[in-house]
Amino acid sequence: MSHPQEMPSLLFADGDGNIVDLPDLQAAGMAGGIFRRPELEDFIPLPEGSELFVLPDRQPVGYDPQSHEPLLLEDDPYKPGNRVQAVGAFMAPAHTAIFSSAYVTRHGAPTLPLFAYTAVGWYAGKFWVTGFRSDLDVRQDCTHFDQHTVERKTKIRLKQKKDNRLIQHLGKCCLTYGCPAARNYFLDRWEAPLPTSPQCNARCVGCISLQESGCCPSTQDRITFIPTPKEISSMAVPHLQHADKAIVSFGQGCEGEPLLQADTIERSVRLIRKETSRGTINLNSNASLPKAVARIADAGLDSIRVSLNSVQEEKYNLYYRPNGYQFEAVKESIRVMKAKGRFVSLNYFILPGFTDSTEEFEALRNFIDELEPNFIQLRNLNMDPEWYLSVIKHKKDKTPLGIRTWFEQLRKTFPTLQFGYFNPSLDGLAEV
Repeated sequence: MSHPQEMPSLLFADGDGNIVDLPDLQAAGMAGGIFRRPELEDFIPLPEGSELFVLPDRQPVGYDPQSHEPLLLEDDPYKPGNRVQAVGAFMAPAHTAIFSSAYVTRHGAPTLPLFAYTAVGWYAGKFWVTGFRSDLDVRQDCTHFDQHTVERKTKIRLKQKKDNRLIQHLGKCCLTYGCPAARNYFLDRWEAPLPTSPQCNARCVGCISLQESGCCPSTQDRITFIPTPKEISSMAVPHLQHADKAIVSFGQGCEGEPLLQADTIERSVRLIRKETSRGTINLNSNASLPKAVARIADAGLDSIRVSLNSVQEEKYNLYYRPNGYQFEAVKESIRVMKAKGRFVSLNYFILPGFTDSTEEFEALRNFIDELEPNFIQLRNLNMDPEWYLSVIKHKKDKTPLGIRTWFEQLRKTFPTLQFGYFNPSLDGLAEV
């Protein structure tokens, strides 16, 4: 992994929105609301396909190499008296943050949109971020998408499949939102999405498809209909039959909780498996209905990805705000899948300073010991960090492990546990 030879310098946005570096200060990071000085090993070049964001009404914080302390940048050193704003990086998929962007929020600042904000600096003519590549799978790398090809193939299929509402919905996901999973479906490769449910039995604070009025906007529209088993199977079967490392996944960012449509999914899975035994059928879920999970598993479901912001019940409830189920049901769904010999992943949202806090780490170790998941997906939490910490009533931990140490200790403690970012194709994986 490439690292800078010297500490990257602080970046800030000037009054015109231009991103500028300040060599006198080094890039700092933030973990759980506490400013940190990254190590050289924490930095990698900004991955291709990432984006930089100006963070409104957030004053940048750098690290002063003279005083060895964090330093607030209150105005523009090149244009004294002009206000400055912090900068954060939204890393491309398959990368996990080590530190969040460091800043102090002004009074009355708007809530940040639903993205992750990684610390970023400047060195030797390029941007550097505090993160690491957590999955070598290239399925969502921007270099593997040619927009002209995507548009051409999508429009052809949409014309061919006018009567399939699910495929038409995915056409919007592909062409309007640039959803990588939808794009891969139209390119006939890897993982394809099967959104199914307009409803949800949780009210996640950071939901990307439905937000309360007056909050930050959702990043995409939720599906408004329930596709039929025939619509689902007629889309999924050809993909599973022909795609390389083929996966189809219920439970997408453009829907609610798929288990609320368990009957439809169960019938769909049976139809799919009647036609083909190839590929992986996966369910991304909050795992709130273990009896429904059991039925779908019996129909032929291969794997489940259980979304978790925390394995502490109190923190989980504060974020998910479950409606009609309890945290124990989530654990029971994992037990059900394991008892049937199926593959279990945790979609574990990462926020530096909370995820690697001593309390959460101990809870996670106990959770893994008890339930024995096969795989953990290291997904960055897409939410304003200060808002999130407030929601879950996080008490600052001045001695978190650090994300790199946290990861190393997990791998040492659980040597058979697998890690990544995406839903794995079960072809070629070790026996569960």
